[in-house]
Amino acid sequence: MNTTTNPVHDLREFAREIRLQVLRMVNRGGSSHVGSALSIVDILAVLYGRVLHIDPTQPRMPERDRFFLSKGHAGAAVYATLALRGFFPLEKLAGHGQDGADLSGHISHKGIPGVELSTGSLGHALPVACGMAYGARLDGRGHRHVVLLSDGECDEGSNWEAALFAAHHQLANVVAIVDYNKLQSLGSVNDTLRLEPFADKWRSFGWLVREVDGHDHDLLKQALTTPADEADKPLVVLAHTVKGKGVSYMENSVAWHYRTPRGEDFDRAIAELEQAA
Repeated sequence: MNTTTNPVHDLREFAREIRLQVLRMVNRGGSSHVGSALSIVDILAVLYGRVLHIDPTQPRMPERDRFFLSKGHAGAAVYATLALRGFFPLEKLAGHGQDGADLSGHISHKGIPGVELSTGSLGHALPVACGMAYGARLDGRGHRHVVLLSDGECDEGSNWEAALFAAHHQLANVVAIVDYNKLQSLGSVNDTLRLEPFADKWRSFGWLVREVDGHDHDLLKQALTTPADEADKPLVVLAHTVKGKGVSYMENSVAWHYRTPRGEDFDRAIAELEQAA
């Protein structure tokens, strides 16, 4: 997979700009899930900057790769990424989460170029992507279907049914990325419903597994572009991340799953990111 037009050369700056936009959007709209959005920014920067076969000027081109944000509550990060890549004007982000705006808190595809599927209820995007991938293969089309899931979302049985389906049908055109930040809504993943041995579970379901630091752009790119030794398997990338990444007091804090950055909290977060330039 490679971008078809204008790949992003400075991924670090791209990621920083996404984070700044996310904070502004959540602050203006009074929404939440800022920690969940910040943890996936580096994954999105690599996907949209270097990996996905996309063209912002032709968001519906038939041969494009399809990206699905299964953890739909982190939609602010995808909206910001799409706007910065030119899918729609940056000014549109100002209406995020506000009455009458089409940039809803949970990601919506309705009227939004670059968004393939509305998501909110967890455990839906991987099954949908696997079905679409199967159909694409029947039609002889070669694009890939990339799904970004949360770790807590892997509590959902529908994901494991889809994992069985993808391996059974040898859907090598499916890529799952798990945002493995070890926190979910009100507590840790281990305390809620333990996932480990996580990689072994995916392997036992018939998937090719790669584990990386989910904030290392080079490792992410390598994991997502290196040809598989076994070309008949779907791929899952377990991306070890930090919830709230990029803002010191939000990192590894479950509080920022639902809180809105306001006042001094917001000013401090913006200042930290601006100083990181």
